[in-house]
Amino acid sequence: YLVMGNILPMEDRMNIKEVINSGKVDFTGIEHSYFLLGLLSAFDNRFQAIADSTMQEISWKQFFAIICIQMCKEAPTINDLSDVLGSSHQNVKQILLKLEAKDFVAFKTDAKDKRKQRIVLTKKCMNFCAKNDDVGKGVMEKMFASIPEKDINKTIQTIMKIESNMKEE
Repeated sequence: YLVMGNILPMEDRMNIKEVINSGKVDFTGIEHSYFLLGLLSAFDNRFQAIADSTMQEISWKQFFAIICIQMCKEAPTINDLSDVLGSSHQNVKQILLKLEAKDFVAFKTDAKDKRKQRIVLTKKCMNFCAKNDDVGKGVMEKMFASIPEKDINKTIQTIMKIESNMKEE
């Protein structure tokens, strides 16, 4: 995606359908399950690039951590947030340290257990979220335009089943 040292804008990059039709890659004979896993990985990369360029101030992974913190019923610990994000303690800690350096989160000692550090969102973070809410909604509406709710629900169920299968022994 580099052209003379510059990163191409997302609209100049091929989407997966264009890659398939380009003849540059041969998907003949690939099992659907393998193709789906590759498709999800490629989608994640493309979505992250779009989200990173849209938000500019923070990365998609940092913003996703903020979303997950907002969804928690109480201020989460790093371990709680690691479970929600599906990422290692070390990776989540690095994301949070970057957010702390930008004054988006703060670590507060748990009132009941002084060993625990709880993660709270700052006023700066809440202002950022409010300021960018319309942009986020616009991106989501564009991404899911003309996709029926039943298809979205089926995709959610399928991905949750795949994840469940990964945990079974």
